[in-house]
Amino acid sequence: MELNKENMKKIRWLITFSVLLYLGVQNLDVVLKYAKIVWGLLLPFVLGGAMAFVLNVPMAFIERHVFGKAKEKEDRRGRAAAKFARPVSLIFSIVLVVLAILVVVLIVAPELGRTLVNVVKKVEEDIPLVQKWLTDTFQSDSEIVKWASTIEIDPQKIIDSIVSVLRSGADNLVSSTITVTMGLVSMAMNFAIGFVFSCYVLLQKEKLGRQVLKAAYAILPVKTVEYLGHVCTLASKVFSSFITGQCIEAVILGSMFFVSMTIGRFPYAMLIGVLISFTALIPVFGGIIGCWVGFFLILMVSPLKALAFLILFLILQQIEGNLIYPHVVGNSVGLPAIWVLVAVTLGGNLMGIVGMLIFIPLVSVIYTLFKEWVSERLEQKKVKIS
Repeated sequence: MELNKENMKKIRWLITFSVLLYLGVQNLDVVLKYAKIVWGLLLPFVLGGAMAFVLNVPMAFIERHVFGKAKEKEDRRGRAAAKFARPVSLIFSIVLVVLAILVVVLIVAPELGRTLVNVVKKVEEDIPLVQKWLTDTFQSDSEIVKWASTIEIDPQKIIDSIVSVLRSGADNLVSSTITVTMGLVSMAMNFAIGFVFSCYVLLQKEKLGRQVLKAAYAILPVKTVEYLGHVCTLASKVFSSFITGQCIEAVILGSMFFVSMTIGRFPYAMLIGVLISFTALIPVFGGIIGCWVGFFLILMVSPLKALAFLILFLILQQIEGNLIYPHVVGNSVGLPAIWVLVAVTLGGNLMGIVGMLIFIPLVSVIYTLFKEWVSERLEQKKVKIS
């Protein structure tokens, strides 16, 4: 290798990076401490960026389909449409998201609360029957008969026990309450800052994009900027398609459950339909969560209907998994089914539910970039594989 000016520059960068990496490994605790501080400072803006990305999907749709033709006109009406299209679309997007959350909370939460109360009452009423069955069945076993006679569920005693525990641990409760309150306040502040930041980003996204592009061209080589632009465009397209596809798939699945349960005269048809639509936003495993919650709700009304609901779920899950999901979501991200499962598993283990949602489009971007790199390398080597 010739020691010209360009190579010397690369060697200096390599030595600097190696020294910094060595110092970082030797002082890992300090690095992690300051990384945590930096992450805390950046968290509101990361949340804002995530909110902006999600809100941009319905906002762009509304702006394109509602105000698109009006903006093309060059008269006074067209100028007014161009001026108000973005803020009006943003407001409508926020209202739609808030309404979706409120519908889920107002329909699902009260019904679950009532069901839990009914479960406690049902268990309390059935305990004498269980005791009688145990006594009649195990008459020869005095220990089981004695244990059966002691079974008792008294809601008032449970409440009294909880109150007693709270009183005995008052000091810990106060300190815990203060800690939780501080955490909630911090979370609320981060969310508020992130929300304002997301609104600013969405209202000024073209201007911010040009500023970032100028800075990138000023700092980085042209080829690097062009490649990063390609990656960002691909990521934006895949993430938007994934969010849209996941929402459409969730609505279709929830509607299928609502219609089929209404026809079959299942209890809680509307509640379970909305619940499954909400949980189906979690890839692969979301429908299963909704299934077991629905099974539990129906079980309190009719065990036979609950069993029939499980059979119905298996049928609809097969239709959804083999026909709807691959076409609506799988094709939108361009990721084979096996890699969808890998992405969901990795994301769930690393970051929980949020990881499941993020890792499918993220792995799809990596998969697409790797495919492009492999195709380019094969073309350079003039290798063709059918």
